[in-house]
Amino acid sequence: MRRVRYVVAMSLDGYIAGPNGEADWIIMDPEIDFQALFDQFDTFIMGRRTFEGIGGAGGGNSGGQTTVFSRTLRQEDYPNVTIVSENLEQALAELRAKPGKDIWLFGGGSLFRSLLEARLVDAVEVSVIPVLLGEGISLLPPKPSSERFELKLANSRTFETGIVSLEYAVEYEPA
Repeated sequence: MRRVRYVVAMSLDGYIAGPNGEADWIIMDPEIDFQALFDQFDTFIMGRRTFEGIGGAGGGNSGGQTTVFSRTLRQEDYPNVTIVSENLEQALAELRAKPGKDIWLFGGGSLFRSLLEARLVDAVEVSVIPVLLGEGISLLPPKPSSERFELKLANSRTFETGIVSLEYAVEYEPA
């Protein structure tokens, strides 16, 4: 079964994007091998806001399959990607069951929360960028009465730029 990995950059104060979705604060560290990272995936999933934020209409050029979870986008407008508007959990279960590399949950704190609550995220991999934004889009948006999720550190690395890369396995309580 393929793993769903939430791979994301985050400010030290917990934001994955600025208040207007900006990511200009993310350091491109020369020590990080982005090609090696991308080579671990052949499927990318994201929500509508992330999809539109990265240029939407040109989506699907990642070298892999791109699936966008959205109730408002129409499939006929985006032939290069798969639009899923309902049965998110079933669609993701089908993706996980197909042969292939891991699945990158790309951006989107709200989608991350939904998939985490459905117990469909296997790993959380955060690169902490040494910047304080003060406001923005949270890694995990708040929700009243949300449950707690336990993580187990699998790997960590510190780069000369001050970026700290943390890789965690998600450990779900038995249902």
